[in-house]
Amino acid sequence: MGEGQHHAEYSNYQGDLSKEETLQLLVDSYEAVSNDTRNWVANLSNASSLVWHAYHSLKVPVNWSGFYVINPTKPEEELILGPFQGKVACQIIKFGKGVCGTAVSSQKTQLVANVNEFPGHIACDGETQSEIVIPIIKDGKVYGVLDIDCLALEGFDEVDVEYLEKLVTKISESNDF
Repeated sequence: MGEGQHHAEYSNYQGDLSKEETLQLLVDSYEAVSNDTRNWVANLSNASSLVWHAYHSLKVPVNWSGFYVINPTKPEEELILGPFQGKVACQIIKFGKGVCGTAVSSQKTQLVANVNEFPGHIACDGETQSEIVIPIIKDGKVYGVLDIDCLALEGFDEVDVEYLEKLVTKISESNDF
């Protein structure tokens, strides 16, 4: 980090950047702020803030951005709420249930244009219309998911998938879970 630069400045996105430029800046900013520690709580906290601010700079009405991690007391069964930005959320999600649980079970990104059409969707916030969930995988093992909810239908697309998967790769490489 340059002299006189503050960590909070990484949350400042310019409104005139393209979606691709903003999301690449998100990935680069995460890489910069995660250099100080391999602690997943600290890094995922900053990542959820970076995601929140990036999408709001793009005028995408994201209402929740954050993480669910494997519950250490039930590692074969469920996710537990991790660091996030937004309203209070569901605390436990069983594997295979909802969008997050499906991402864990399938080990595949879930891009959901309309959550009301997703079988078994878990509505932590009834205002959510679309969602994207990317599993955090390291050495073939899932450690959690990045979950982003949006107030608009079709809030996310393949560009989001591409850059958020890059972000999650950086997350898997930079944390000791």
